[in-house]
This record gives sequence, structure tokens and C-alpha cells, in this order.
Amino acid sequence: MTPPLTRADFPANFTFGVATSSFQIEGGAHEDGRGESIWDTFCREPGRISDGTNGDVACDHYHRLESDLDMIQRLGVQAYRFSVAWPRIQPSGTGEPLEAGLAFYERLVDGLTARGIEAHLTLYHWDLPQALQDQGGWTNRQTAHHFAEYARIVATRLGNKVRSIATLNEPWCASILSYQIGEHAPGWHDTAAALSAAHHLLLGHGLALREMRALKLDAELGTVLNLGPTYAATPADEAQARLADGRFNRWFLDPLLKGEYPQDVWADYGVAVPDVQGGDLEIMREKLDFLGVNYYTRQYVTADGSQPEWEVTDMGWEVFPQGLRDLLVRLKNDYDVPPIFITENGAAYPDGPDTQGDIHDPQRIAYLDSHLRAVLEAAQAGVDVRGYFAWSLMDNFEWAYGYSKRFGLVYVDYSTQERTFKDSAKWYQALATS
Repeated sequence: MTPPLTRADFPANFTFGVATSSFQIEGGAHEDGRGESIWDTFCREPGRISDGTNGDVACDHYHRLESDLDMIQRLGVQAYRFSVAWPRIQPSGTGEPLEAGLAFYERLVDGLTARGIEAHLTLYHWDLPQALQDQGGWTNRQTAHHFAEYARIVATRLGNKVRSIATLNEPWCASILSYQIGEHAPGWHDTAAALSAAHHLLLGHGLALREMRALKLDAELGTVLNLGPTYAATPADEAQARLADGRFNRWFLDPLLKGEYPQDVWADYGVAVPDVQGGDLEIMREKLDFLGVNYYTRQYVTADGSQPEWEVTDMGWEVFPQGLRDLLVRLKNDYDVPPIFITENGAAYPDGPDTQGDIHDPQRIAYLDSHLRAVLEAAQAGVDVRGYFAWSLMDNFEWAYGYSKRFGLVYVDYSTQERTFKDSAKWYQALATS
């Protein structure tokens, strides 16, 4: 029988944390001058959100900040990853910042520090100010420059109070999923627009890093990618798998870490490729202090698109912890990669309280356990991985799925906003504090 994981299995400086994002938990949608985001707009469009809900209240974190910080402290983790809502800082995406917005995040960071918890800040987790979307959103090159200015504002106020600042969360989602596949805001279906958005996101990332580096901050600076290793079902599927890997992984990794786009994917996209101006790739390749990796599942490529019968989460995603180990080793072997944090990893399951009010989620515990073991295997193979953030701290607004999917370690009763530790929270608490 495999012995249970303990804190001692990991390096002494390994960080255990939990993660959230602003739009998914905050609520307070129209308070203290906060502007409209593209997700406020998207939620109002019929059929966009599967259960017809929105983020106006979400987990009401905006009003429950202190008690939520107490909850994180009770969980026993060393770190909390959160995101700043751009429309709370600059309602229209440009101009003078709102003091109320900056003060909210300063209270958050100071509250974490007072409780002995590291703050890991993400600048952009998809809630673009709607006023910028009205000018083309990320398809407009100017948005990258507005983002850099926003980064400077936030970093000036908070950059010496946090452990790290990540520029972007999952630019694949903010571009391809949002402008080509149309599943996320703004819900477009335009490949050229999506590739333009991806380019400007990475450009904005590099410009933001330059602005923040000029401030000589204490914080480590990096970015966060969602990555998934790609496997071909048969040798005949290898070429297709290589292209799938290129579109999902290398299209973002190569500019950031090599200063170039992958030529095979560039050729495959044809006339849809973005307008790359002189100096862009150099800006995008700004030095990273860390790379955040979000991992949920792998890509499995078959000629006919069929998938084997395998264990899946409530999202329909295959449970494949080996993919995380393989991905991390591949990053070490293929790139000059900085230290890595697993910035998101977790699973949705249809949880609910039993007659005693307890929430038993053995599948989530098994998922977290197996993936943490994969991280350990990667570390033993020489990968410099510094920490792990479980997604997510609590159940929340799961984008196009509304409140129908529960990723949280903590159960949220949305009718009362009561929070209850699931068994997985107690398991993670025991690991983080053992």
C-alpha cells in the first residue's frame, strides 16, 4: 500500500497554496465605481452561460474578505493566488485609477501578510474592461499598451507587498477559446482575430514586465500558461498530434521562452497569422522569474476524434496525472525554463452535503493526491518546481458553466453564502500542515 503524502515528501521551501480569480468569486459587480467587464456583458447574452447565471454576487467575496482570509488561514496553506479585476482599478481600462479598488486589494494583501500567508497576484484573469472591448479588445494593439499602464498602477501600489505578480492567466483561453472557439467572452468565431488577440496578449505581457521591472520591485515577475501534453493514439496520428501540440502549447511557449513562433504552426495558420511588428518578439521574450503552469488534462489525438472510455471529471476531462509529470519534464528538456509553480490543478465533481452536513469528495482527494505525486516525480527528474496551488479555494462561478460545476475545496451554499470544508479541504490542510 502506498504511504500517504506528507509535507516531508516535498522540499522544505515548497509552497502549498490555493487559487481563485476575481470575477469568479468577488461579486460586488456595480460597487465603488467598478466598471463593466466583458464577462458582465457576456452573461447578459442569452444562451452564453449554461445555467443562465452571472457573476454579480458570485461568492460575495468583496463583502466577506476578512472571513474568507480567516478561512484560508484555517486551511493552513502558505500561499494564496488571486487576481485583480482591471475594471475595479480602471473602469474604462484607461485613465486615473480608482482608490476604492486599489484599497480593496491592499486590504486583501495586508490581511494575508498579517495571517502569515504569501500573496501571489495575477493581473489579468479575463475580465477585460468592456470599454476596451468596444474598441476591439485584444484584437486592438493599443490594448497591450493599456495593459502595461494598468500593470504599472497595480505594481506601484502592491508590488513590494506580494511574493509574485503574474501578468496573464491562460492566454490561450483569453484568445483562442474567446475569439475563435467562442466559448468565453467576447464569444467571437474568427481565427485571425484570435491569433491577433494572442499576439497582443503576449505583447502586453512583455510591455507590462518592462513597466514593472523599472519599478525595481521585491516581487517575482512571471506569467501563467494552461498547458497539456499531447499524445498520438497511433503512429499515424503523430503529425496531427504535433500540430495540436503546436497550437495549444508551443504557440505560447515559443514566443515567451525562445522569442519566435513555431514555424510549422505559423505555416499551417496561413493568412490568419498575426501582424508581428519589429521588436515584438524581443518584448514578448522578457526574462521570467517564474513560469506558472495550469494543468487539468492531456490532449489525446486520434484520426477520427474518438476517445477511449476513461475516468473523467464532471467537466468531462480525463484524469491523467502522468501528463503533469511528462509536461514538466518536457518543459525542462525543451526550453530554458525558469522555476515553475503549478498555479492551478484541480477537478470538478458534483458535491453536496449529506444528512449530517458533511461533504465527502473522495474523487477530488484522489485527483489531488495523484497529481501531487506527479509533481514529486518531476522534481525527482530534475525539474525546478517550487509550489502547487490547488484550484480552487472554494466553489465559484465557473465561466460558461455558471454555478453548475464545483471545483472548490470549500463548499459554497449560494443561497446563504455559507462555506463548508469538504473532506478534500481537510485532506489538503493535513498535508500542508503535517
